[in-house]
Amino acid sequence: MAAASAIPLPFSPRTALRQRLDAPAVASPDRPVHPLSKYPSPSRKCRLYGHRIVYPRRNVVGREMISQVKLKDDVDDETCELVNGVELIIGEDEDSVHAYLLKAVKNNNGTGVLLLSDVMGFEDPLTRDFAYRVACIGYNVLIPDLFRGNPWKKDQPITDFQHWLSRQSPKRVAKDISLSAKWMTDEFVAAGISKKLGIIGFCFGGGHLVETLARDEQAYFGTGVCFYGTNINPSLSSSIKVPVLFICGDNDPLCPISSQQEMEKNTRGSKLKIYSGRGHGFAHRPNSEEEDEDAEAAFAIMRNWLHDNLLVRKDHS
Repeated sequence: MAAASAIPLPFSPRTALRQRLDAPAVASPDRPVHPLSKYPSPSRKCRLYGHRIVYPRRNVVGREMISQVKLKDDVDDETCELVNGVELIIGEDEDSVHAYLLKAVKNNNGTGVLLLSDVMGFEDPLTRDFAYRVACIGYNVLIPDLFRGNPWKKDQPITDFQHWLSRQSPKRVAKDISLSAKWMTDEFVAAGISKKLGIIGFCFGGGHLVETLARDEQAYFGTGVCFYGTNINPSLSSSIKVPVLFICGDNDPLCPISSQQEMEKNTRGSKLKIYSGRGHGFAHRPNSEEEDEDAEAAFAIMRNWLHDNLLVRKDHS
């Protein structure tokens, strides 16, 4: 099984969104790694409220984020009580991958989800916020660093983007995703759990989600949720053996509706949800109250999709 080092994160209270996690490690990299079920839990609560308050929806308490999502009638906000976050190094030497693991504690459903970020990387506050919310509803969420410490930065000239993107080797990214999936699977097997993983991808990560599922020879995954995936190759749809939920807006030049419709048509059991007037990134980077409302709706659809395809389906155990 791939080795990993757990690095606890110090608290750093802020009243706004979190900055990049630049704090030094407070434990040596060779600290022994515990199974998912053994990671220590923080002492703070995460509560999911049934009604919206104000936009933006994110508040921060220490290193933890409190988010509001609409709950099903049969879900009490007290069931989401604790979420633990820990930095990981998966693998060894040049093949190692940094990652962040968010683990539900009280309401853990014993299911893992691999989250593939957009170009802003695994330390981006909005990506971690979304992952935190997924953990709040019971999942163990792993976000790998797909860019090996070199994500795209907002202050970079847009003219540099293609050059930056050309340095992100598809072969290396695919290898890092496979390593992360194997690590999660091995950890669950060690804990006596054999459920399939879920996979979520945004933008750049959405494109790699399609490629990951198409080559999933080990059958690690039970379902996927692709948010406005970029550079998707529709010809891969016939190689995908699990249902995928595709979510996008109809005003997104980076994610053509035609390719999404083709993916839905040729990927068995899949579904496409199109949001009118929405552009790229609306579900995890909403820029208005209207986009935030659709982001909440998309989250609810994703939540039900993961539940139905990971927790309910008998062939995934």
